Amino acid sequence: MQKSSRRNAGIAAAAVSAEAPTSPKLDHARLDHASMSDIAHALADGRVTATALVKAYLARIEAYDRDGPKLNAVRALNPDALAIAGRFDGVKPSAKRPLAGIPILVKDNIATGDAQPTTAGSLALEGARARDDATLVKLLRDAGAVILGKANLTEFSNMLAIDMPSGYSSLGGQVKNPYAPALADDHGIPVVSPGGSSAGSAVAVAAGLCAASIGTETSGSLLFPASQNGLVTVKPTVGLISRAGIVPIAHSQDTAGPMTRTVRDAALLLNVLAAKDPLDPATQKQRRPANYTAGLTRDAMKGARIGVPSDPADPLNDCFYGKLPPKSAKLMAEAIQVLEDLGALIVRASMPTLGWIGGPGTTMAVLNRNLLSRHKGTVARPPVVFLYELKYDLNLYLRDWATNTDIKTMTDIVAFNEANADRALRFGQDNFLAAEMTRGDLSEREYKSARAMDLLSAKTRGMDAYVNGHKLDAVLFPGAYGAAIAARAGYPSVMVPGGLVSGTDDGKDTPDYPFGVTFAGRAWSEHKLLRLAYAYEQASAKRKPLPGLPAP
Repeated sequence: MQKSSRRNAGIAAAAVSAEAPTSPKLDHARLDHASMSDIAHALADGRVTATALVKAYLARIEAYDRDGPKLNAVRALNPDALAIAGRFDGVKPSAKRPLAGIPILVKDNIATGDAQPTTAGSLALEGARARDDATLVKLLRDAGAVILGKANLTEFSNMLAIDMPSGYSSLGGQVKNPYAPALADDHGIPVVSPGGSSAGSAVAVAAGLCAASIGTETSGSLLFPASQNGLVTVKPTVGLISRAGIVPIAHSQDTAGPMTRTVRDAALLLNVLAAKDPLDPATQKQRRPANYTAGLTRDAMKGARIGVPSDPADPLNDCFYGKLPPKSAKLMAEAIQVLEDLGALIVRASMPTLGWIGGPGTTMAVLNRNLLSRHKGTVARPPVVFLYELKYDLNLYLRDWATNTDIKTMTDIVAFNEANADRALRFGQDNFLAAEMTRGDLSEREYKSARAMDLLSAKTRGMDAYVNGHKLDAVLFPGAYGAAIAARAGYPSVMVPGGLVSGTDDGKDTPDYPFGVTFAGRAWSEHKLLRLAYAYEQASAKRKPLPGLPAP
């Protein structure tokens, strides 16, 4: 990692901290609602110490994650967290260490070269450690963050089995959505999903178990949990944040990103995390501003051209908005009105490319043997790129990063799971079995063809054609509905809370839970998207404190 990149990122973050409005007094009873910026101000003013913060979060984890509703968002705590925090007592956030003393959770597929295992939620990797910190963890530590622990996740980022519930891992169990933690079906699967594979990272922030967290996404695993938990997230351009040291799915689409309570907090974390890394070639093409919080103003939406891929004159091609449940549709209509009131020009036009996604040669037929799936015995069609890159990339991670384990290849994981099926294969491993059938070297023509088709449909004829053709600053998607097209193109998305909805697609009644609004754009447009998201966030004020989890 280049020292100059780290230094510039730190200076930018500290400069913004000084520009931010004076925060109200930090109330320990409202840690669930305090922004990371508020916490940084409290640390800088000496109103709280890093040790006190860690103790307060540990108390909340004990009360709500281990006890009470048992959210199960935190898979493991860092045994050194209090000791690390103690070294930051009296150290104020600064240009050198903008995150000094701030407790952050990282998803348990992100390597830490300390006493914490890195498991991806798999029993096969229980106790496995890493040779070193992932690059993003090094950047967090250099900025002064206290790594509080590892967040639970969907096992192997939801690539082990077909129809595995979001937030379930054989090692960590089931993450619950904090807005409806008691609602579950007969198998203990949440009625209100906690979101995609970064479920634990999202629930932990929503429930006030940390100041912020880091998750990962291949297609929807940041956006969906952020939507379900009322958070801000940035799914960056592939290459903005180094992937070195992250247990992979597919290098074509994998990225890490922040989970926060505000747009400003997400921008502050991007200032720290966006840096070139010789261990990740994708970062060498990186383009970023000196300061992601510059231009976060309430009038940033004025004059922006926002694409809404929903044309009333073309209802049969209204793939993103046409099938929204009534409450979600009403919420999106309100969001569009807010954007217009802020001075945005709304461009309504269908995005025909959706018909190409999942088209010829891009998916593989895999028999669903998951006994708990409603679709068992039918053929699922996961992406070819995911299955082929999974074996190749996972074997490289196990070779180059994993220690303290006898597991050396994907073949070893499959064999371990079969030998321990009663504990490891509640939902099967159909995707891993399909991936095992590939050569594992990415030499197959079907893989190369599928990747080319993904880029043609999602990038060339998708986002590029849509944004360029309509001269757009961003595309507005409901919830995580646009995740696949941006992810396959490797393009960024920024999500902001959009309000509350209730009920399920199959008619079950539920308490209110969040639904997000996503701004997506071309490569390296994170700064523009953050400015637009900030303007919407400030005008709409849709994020509400989570009910029912008072101070322990």
